Amino acid sequence: MLDSDAAPVHLILVAEDPLARGALARALSEQAGDLAVIASGTLAEVESSRSDAAPDVVLWDVGLHPAEPSGRMEAPELGAPVLALVPDESAGEGALSAGARGLLFRDVAPAPLLAALRAVARGLSVFDPALAALRATPRASASPSTPEGLTPREREVLALLAEGLSNKAIAERLDISEHTAKFHVNAVLAKLGVQRRTEAVVRAARMGLVTL
Repeated sequence: MLDSDAAPVHLILVAEDPLARGALARALSEQAGDLAVIASGTLAEVESSRSDAAPDVVLWDVGLHPAEPSGRMEAPELGAPVLALVPDESAGEGALSAGARGLLFRDVAPAPLLAALRAVARGLSVFDPALAALRATPRASASPSTPEGLTPREREVLALLAEGLSNKAIAERLDISEHTAKFHVNAVLAKLGVQRRTEAVVRAARMGLVTL
């Protein structure tokens, strides 16, 4: 999370469409000298590239036709809150259910986009006024199959916590950075309503999420 308004924003830009990605990168570079794009590419490209710099926010352009064959969307899990750019309300519902912290339309102007990125990096939720009603939409991740709203990745992390693995070991097992592993561990603790790793494992075992 961004510590202050004066701190530079470290951004990861995820977009499958190279034209959209290039346009976003240019627009942001023209707007802000305090914005640092530390990684940019498709989700696969960004996940495969490792950076020492930790992101404050992820800008995710879902594209014009974002739905997967399964009908569900998967937000980038890169260790930072996600601001999604969506083409319509339906895509906004999918992005929100996938874990996006903010929603804007894909044609948003550069200035409000920058303001939204900084707000999301500080832990706030940002919605285009036309998408604000989606805040009340029940999220798919909070379905009975995932009692505490854990994402698939967080459930993997929880299982590794039950094995007693450290953040570094979790990162190595899942082939992610240690910073990302720590982000997921903290998210698991928050969603289970505990402060310690051992408490998370005990609570998860009682809920049937892990087996000890």
